[in-house]
Amino acid sequence: DNHPRDPAMIELSSQVSTIAHVIQLAVAPVFLLAGVGALLGVLTNRLSRVIDRFHALERDLVAEPSRDHRQQTQTTIISLARRARLIHWAITLCTVCDLLVCLVIAALFIGAELHVELPSTIASLFIAAMLALIAGLVCFLQEIALATSFIESLDRSASGFDGAP
Repeated sequence: DNHPRDPAMIELSSQVSTIAHVIQLAVAPVFLLAGVGALLGVLTNRLSRVIDRFHALERDLVAEPSRDHRQQTQTTIISLARRARLIHWAITLCTVCDLLVCLVIAALFIGAELHVELPSTIASLFIAAMLALIAGLVCFLQEIALATSFIESLDRSASGFDGAP
């Protein structure tokens, strides 16, 4: 007795259509999750390299007793610590972004399942996710600027050019 006008079949068709629509709405946030996930991979790689360099410099401090070398190494260690802190913040903020995007996706499905409209909740979560991503990217840019400026300062000091006329 599965006549097309059967109320149970119409209800099931409506539910499937609703879930299909929610899946369509969730596709863009899922791509965002993948993009931020790739960014997290880059950030963790950078953090690993900074930590490895930090440990190598610590060993170098013990092996090289000259005062000039120690001072230069300590300056580099301070720069690496600043970079690590910026990367840490970038990773934290990007992870918060991903968690908020997951909550957006969950809110989409929960709203559809409970037949509750949650546009303000979804919009607020998404805006918060974008703000966290923006802040994370700003930290990332600051870390890159710090790394680049430190390399440029080493290059200037190695070539004997200190910027003075």
